[in-house]
Amino acid sequence: MLIVLGIYTVVTKKNLIKTVIGLSLIDYGVNLLIVSVGFNAGGSAPIFTFNEIKPDTFFVDPVPQALTLTSIVIGACVTAMTLSLVIKIKDKYGTIDADKVRRLNG
Repeated sequence: MLIVLGIYTVVTKKNLIKTVIGLSLIDYGVNLLIVSVGFNAGGSAPIFTFNEIKPDTFFVDPVPQALTLTSIVIGACVTAMTLSLVIKIKDKYGTIDADKVRRLNG
């Protein structure tokens, strides 16, 4: 639902701040999807010793969690950079409406 809402926001809104919010929603939705794929109900943390391993023991996959942590950091940096670009666009063109910026570009 977050991914669809983010795509809708990016496609339909002309305000650049709202577009950045839509991109962030897509990022959060993808992070939630990755974490939910790696979830096992009843699974334990993948921290163990060889004495604790039994044939009926299963663990939660740590790779999606590591990918999500990396994605959160990258998403925060991309959002900060995108907002700084929006500030520069506002300074140069005097507006944050995407259609008006395209017309002013020439």
